[in-house]
Amino acid sequence: MPLSDADYLAKSHAVLARIEAQVDGWLEDDVVDIDTHRTGGLLELSLPGPGTGSKIVINTQPPLQEIWLAARAGGYHFKWDGAQWSDREGQEFFARLSRCASEQAGQALTFSA
Repeated sequence: MPLSDADYLAKSHAVLARIEAQVDGWLEDDVVDIDTHRTGGLLELSLPGPGTGSKIVINTQPPLQEIWLAARAGGYHFKWDGAQWSDREGQEFFARLSRCASEQAGQALTFSA
């Protein structure tokens, strides 16, 4: 069952805010130096890493009621399943983001809902 537009916006923007808060905490605790840039429903994470570093892009897709994640490992689409944001393989959003960020930054990073 699809979410109302207001529920989708609230839930998807809460995801972006949670990621920003997590990264801010890491910066304060000197865990990892990740730069964030947010424009509306698009959040870019610039990660350190071997070579020149890399980016992860998280983007809300209101018409489809999805959250998209673009990383070196690929592109993933997440839908609200009534309890969490999951992709087609059943992978939860924050677990997938943690795996992608860890691979790209060259250190273990765990994002949590």
